[in-house]
Amino acid sequence: MSSQFVHLHLHSEYSLVDGLVRVKPLVQAVADAGMPAVAVTDQCNLFAMVKFYRAALTTGVKPVIGVDVLLDSSQEGGQPDALIL
Repeated sequence: MSSQFVHLHLHSEYSLVDGLVRVKPLVQAVADAGMPAVAVTDQCNLFAMVKFYRAALTTGVKPVIGVDVLLDSSQEGGQPDALIL
């Protein structure tokens, strides 16, 4: 059974504080679920992208590469703004 659902905001083991998901088991679980694609948007880094891209290609899952960045808003005196690219 194929699912049209796609995770578009997911932190992997490379998001040092926020993520627990290992890249290869993630991609295999997505393929087993029949999902066409998955995005990895680790926080403030792209360290997982080569591993993620290669794993996705071997399982036929379309890799969506992103990053969750924090923008400095110190001029306004507040917390950093989050932006997902």
